[in-house]
Amino acid sequence: MSGGDRAAPRGRGARRPAGEGRRGGGDTVLIVAAHPDDEVLGCGGTVARLAAEGHDPYIAILGEGVTSRYAKRRQADRAMVEALRQQCRAAASTIGARDLFLYDLPDNRFDTLPLLEVVKIVEALIARLRPRVLYTHHPGDLNVDHCVTFRAALTAARPVPGCAVRELYTFETPSSTEWSFGGGQRFNPTVFVDIGATLPAKLAALALYDGEVRPFPHPRSNDAVTAIARRWGSVAGVHAAEVFELIRKVC
Repeated sequence: MSGGDRAAPRGRGARRPAGEGRRGGGDTVLIVAAHPDDEVLGCGGTVARLAAEGHDPYIAILGEGVTSRYAKRRQADRAMVEALRQQCRAAASTIGARDLFLYDLPDNRFDTLPLLEVVKIVEALIARLRPRVLYTHHPGDLNVDHCVTFRAALTAARPVPGCAVRELYTFETPSSTEWSFGGGQRFNPTVFVDIGATLPAKLAALALYDGEVRPFPHPRSNDAVTAIARRWGSVAGVHAAEVFELIRKVC
């Protein structure tokens, strides 16, 4: 699979296929992330809470997340790519995603692609799912794939007449958002989601990515992710929170 709107087979415990109707009166929500584990790091607790409250969260992962570890993409071990996809499917099931869409854009090389190619992927998902809410990366992240993902999502969700997306948020990604020292636009969270009840699900999903999680004090460690949630929770007067920057809301 090499982009477009073709989804990989759904993961273990995935919900009904997209387009079969919503579970109830909740919102359809789309999370567009660059790499497997970004969706959990950025908004795993929020996805779990949305699912528990009867909303329909869908996750799209644009990149394969592995091949930048090799000098040339063709040298990459495709078994590693498939193993990461299996972990992603299990993580999506753990946090209650209704469906998961996996694409195959080149890891840490999104900037080598025409932006339009990435935009078309997100446009097709929006046309298919018609999400009311969209979450994606922050444009000031250090990781170039995150920046391209934001531009693609913003473009695909532009507020033309009939656009389904009414709310657009960016999330922080530990080991990318905070490492963009003086590099440009800073993450300025304005929305706090209480994940006190769903932080365990976020951590359980993160633990499934055994090749991505690092020992403390790395930001992608269990202890650091917990500390980040506790810190933002203390800012908002709750036990744990995920934070987002509101980009656009149409009421």
